[in-house]
Amino acid sequence: MYFFVRMKSSAGTPMVVSTATVQRMFFRTPFRITRCAITILLASWTGSFAADWQATLSKEPVGNFPELRPLRASYRFGWSGVTAATGEIHFSKPSNDRFQLEGTGRTIGFVRALWKLDVTQRAAANSQTLAPIETEQSESYRSKKIVTHLTFTNSRVIRTRTEDQGDNTETKSKQFAFPNLFDLHSAALYLRSQPLKEGSVYRLPVYPATNAYLAIIKVTGRDRISVHAGTYNAIKLDLQLKRIGKHLELEPHKKFRRATIWVSDDAERLILRIEAQIFVGTVFAELQSMHFDNTNQR
Repeated sequence: MYFFVRMKSSAGTPMVVSTATVQRMFFRTPFRITRCAITILLASWTGSFAADWQATLSKEPVGNFPELRPLRASYRFGWSGVTAATGEIHFSKPSNDRFQLEGTGRTIGFVRALWKLDVTQRAAANSQTLAPIETEQSESYRSKKIVTHLTFTNSRVIRTRTEDQGDNTETKSKQFAFPNLFDLHSAALYLRSQPLKEGSVYRLPVYPATNAYLAIIKVTGRDRISVHAGTYNAIKLDLQLKRIGKHLELEPHKKFRRATIWVSDDAERLILRIEAQIFVGTVFAELQSMHFDNTNQR
């Protein structure tokens, strides 16, 4: 179908324009413009959201709470009252400018028959700034071994991950650029340095092993709790995690829902118990025993 429109060619004669041409002129072009505008708008929203959550990160400097004394502690891990694994940690200060955490863990009992796992970890942090320096974690399963090494700077983390399956070894490296990241060790040291007043909220960017997360920690109150190591007055914390995507967008954590953490309300602020709601149910970690280096066992 053709019809005349009030348009002229370069010669000044009327032009015959098809319906399809008119549709392209009056519908496709605006649609493309609209789609482009929506894309720009969504991009600006995403950038705005990224900027918004980054602006809410905790800015409090390291607190003046006394530093943790060198100690050794043991924990048990499990679910529904069943102990599935045990772990040992050694916290020390090998030099004036460095804290160090060394840990080992392993599945036990019938769980080990189903899922063999041995873990070692070593983490170092600056004793003045509590910033992470490096972390290395080794996971030995029945048929493979995975070693993850993290090196932290003020602006990024560099990760090297080696997977050894006996006849095949693969090493991959990647970087995640983000300022002032914590690992788990340094995040715990930073939190225990703070006043931890009821209602306080701390928002920390954390890189535990393979991905970055926004950890949101809220002080929900004081409690009295009994664990195998004893009965303590405790500070009760609520923990939520959001995954930080490669474009710095926040995403839900697919396996972790939330956790409750009890920390001793004393000069040590030890982690007494953790109850985490994950995709398979509720799992726990609990302090079994502890003693300070060169002191009697508690």
